[in-house]
Amino acid sequence: MTPTVVGALSGAILAVSALVFGFWGFLLVAVLMGAGALIGRIVSGKLDIRGLADAFTGRRTS
Repeated sequence: MTPTVVGALSGAILAVSALVFGFWGFLLVAVLMGAGALIGRIVSGKLDIRGLADAFTGRRTS
């Protein structure tokens, strides 16, 4: 799927959750979608956990 399709589907899911569950349901769905995307990128190898941890702790490599 293209990034446009993924973005459209994510927007539709968030819109439906906002209508059905209200603000807190919308917020929970958004946070869980972000966590799922992060886990998916880690599992697929597109995100380096050590590099991410180093960025949060202030260590940088060139």
